[in-house]
Amino acid sequence: MRAHRPRRSIRLRLTLVYAVMLVLTCAGLLAFNYALLYNSLYTNVNGPTAAELAGIQPPTDGSEGAEKFWAVRRELAENERLRRRELLHTGEMSALALALTFVAGVGVSWIVTGRMLRPLRTLTTTTRRISQDHLHERVALAGPDDELKELADTFDAMVTRLEGSFNSQRRFVADASHELRTPLAIVRTGAEVLLAKQQSTPEQWQAMATRVLTATGRAERLLDGLLALARSDSGAVTREPHDLALAAATALGDADPEAVAADLTVTTDLRPAPALGDPALLDQLVRNLVENAVRHNVPGGWVDVTTGAPGGPGGPGAPGGPAVVVVRNSGPAIPPAEVDRLFEPFQRLSADRPAGGRSTGLGLAIVRSIVRAHGGTVVAEPQDAGGLTVTVTLPPPPPPTDTPP
Repeated sequence: MRAHRPRRSIRLRLTLVYAVMLVLTCAGLLAFNYALLYNSLYTNVNGPTAAELAGIQPPTDGSEGAEKFWAVRRELAENERLRRRELLHTGEMSALALALTFVAGVGVSWIVTGRMLRPLRTLTTTTRRISQDHLHERVALAGPDDELKELADTFDAMVTRLEGSFNSQRRFVADASHELRTPLAIVRTGAEVLLAKQQSTPEQWQAMATRVLTATGRAERLLDGLLALARSDSGAVTREPHDLALAAATALGDADPEAVAADLTVTTDLRPAPALGDPALLDQLVRNLVENAVRHNVPGGWVDVTTGAPGGPGGPGAPGGPAVVVVRNSGPAIPPAEVDRLFEPFQRLSADRPAGGRSTGLGLAIVRSIVRAHGGTVVAEPQDAGGLTVTVTLPPPPPPTDTPP
């Protein structure tokens, strides 16, 4: 039954509301005028009324006074009849005026509400037309700066964000496919070359196995990065206290062989930095920062890692302060305009710069995603002498509550 019920549009409801309010207002004005007319016809009359005169006994002596009495009585009765006829006529005309006002009010209100709701129809039409393949369209509503224009501008801003998100997703899928195709192409080419040979030596098979292991390891690291990025983007993270200083120490230990091979000088200042979040993702965050500083460096350069908690309202060292990780490194000069692009997936400082053997192009993108999932902030600043300074700030765990024994 609800499916066959006629749809009551907002235009019809607004029309009825405006018409009823107009009729009620006119009815109030007519009632006020009717009361003024009644007061003028009855209250402001000099001398006795016909009703009052009816209670007075007329003279019975047939004198001139009796004739005058009856003449006044007839005149007052005629005046009473005229008053009642005037009041009745006024009431009928008022009712007719109210009916005409209601009809005219419905028509005018229908036209006015139609003009007022025209921007909504434009917004509805554009919304129906916009799809994944037509995200470039906008409402672009013109007119006064009112609530409807604000709604249309808000919708345009939302579509702009959706368009950017879809474009970023398409670019991400294309880049991920390209990155995954590279190790698979290495494995396929090596196998085809080796199988095409009539006689293959054990050394050739061993070299091919080494290339296959390297390529599959690269694909595995890329898939792990994609899974970490998807997990952090989903927002489904646990909330547990975790010390970022321990995560930094572990990450530095894992990256020590690469740092030694590149002859890097590593300095640290690891102070307790308790944070609230997913321990696995927080470890991944710090590990990516350290690996990015080590791999995107120059031979003989340096890396500096600092952790700590500036403190809450009570000052340095007071509980309740955010957890901070600062990773600085030397390296090639980075234009300030290119810093934000480094946090996009598969974006490198130079377009023709090849990815390293252990680089997936997802390090800083995963860092930003994990920081957002934990309600923190990440700031990257290029250094004048080259290299980058990345500062991550995460909310601290809640203060411990005293529980009774």
